[in-house]
Amino acid sequence: MHFGQIIQELSIFLLPLLLGITLHEVAHGYVAYLLGDPTAKKAGRLTLNPLKHLDPLGLMVLLITRKIGWAKPVPINPAYFKNLKKGLLLVSIAGPGANFILAICFWLLLKLVTWLNPNPYSWLTIYFFKPLYLISSAGVIVNIILGVFNLIPIPPLDGSKILAYFLPEKWTYTYLSWEKYGFIVLILFLFTGLFNKFLNIVLNFIYFYILG
Repeated sequence: MHFGQIIQELSIFLLPLLLGITLHEVAHGYVAYLLGDPTAKKAGRLTLNPLKHLDPLGLMVLLITRKIGWAKPVPINPAYFKNLKKGLLLVSIAGPGANFILAICFWLLLKLVTWLNPNPYSWLTIYFFKPLYLISSAGVIVNIILGVFNLIPIPPLDGSKILAYFLPEKWTYTYLSWEKYGFIVLILFLFTGLFNKFLNIVLNFIYFYILG
């Protein structure tokens, strides 16, 4: 891929990606705060400033692979929750939930641009509506992928905490203790081609059933 093409992709996907990562982490922290945990607030993580949530290494890996990356996890102290398992469930759902809500917002913006049906040859379309259309499409794609990926039940992804809620008590601790091996599993998931297959399934669903 040429350098100019990479810059073009970044200009389209960067804003939706930063919004998706930021709102995902803020949602975790804010729900924890509502449940009585002030840890994220004290750490200054209940902010929409993306710089507070970006992980330099995770961002670098994302720019290199253009497939996988990560943000700094919002600090949570489950000891503040009145109901530990329910608290972890709600906090875990909040992140992907924020991504799906953001995807809906971008989809509505996309529909609005399409409904306005601007003149394709006007300067307003070339410099405003077309970039807005591309960014909105990227917003739908990025946030659905972020939401679905985080629901995979591999520790430490959110899906593992959600699954843990439904497991018998005697299995929960053992299952979540696998978190130290989760990163290795995710790397294997990426380099064995399974991630590409997963990504293709999600992208086909988005293109055919959502973006049309």
